[in-house]
Amino acid sequence: MSRKAVIERVTKETQIKLSLEIDGKGAAKVCTSVPFLDHMLDLFARHGLFDLQVDAKGDIDIDFHHTVEDIGIVLGQAFKDALGGKQGIRRYGQATVPMDETLASVAVDLSGRPYLVYHVPLPKVKIGEFDVELVREFFQAFTSNCGANVHLNVMYGDNVHHIVEACFKALARAMDLATQLDPRIEGVMSTKGKL
Repeated sequence: MSRKAVIERVTKETQIKLSLEIDGKGAAKVCTSVPFLDHMLDLFARHGLFDLQVDAKGDIDIDFHHTVEDIGIVLGQAFKDALGGKQGIRRYGQATVPMDETLASVAVDLSGRPYLVYHVPLPKVKIGEFDVELVREFFQAFTSNCGANVHLNVMYGDNVHHIVEACFKALARAMDLATQLDPRIEGVMSTKGKL
């Protein structure tokens, strides 16, 4: 069974093509014109063992908001499409990741009911040219379009780069667990018979 998706999204603000292979090896080819986001998506692919290609162009002359949010939308849609009816997946995943002085935890439920709990204290600063308030926009867009319940909690941390990186790594590892196939599961992991 091939669990892959290719999503294209074209608006007046962005043009994005993204391909995802859930059962990959962690290979990434990412070009978003937002260097910090490129770095986060690259490590997301590596730590989730997803093969990911992203080619995005956006109105970054205005700011990075539309590009970051729309990539979150497309990545969420790609997971949703690649998982299909979610037959045999574990559904739940959790990961806690340290990054130097930072500790971040993500719990995921691929329930089809999107909800984001986001306890990530970030000052309104920039990492390079990247506004860190866009991190929440990315996770909200991803959650809503994936149909996932995501709880993201940072227990502590001082370095903003470390905090954001730990969040992306923890999401990757939680998604890897939640999307894994378990031969013991017949149908879907739900008493309703549908996710």
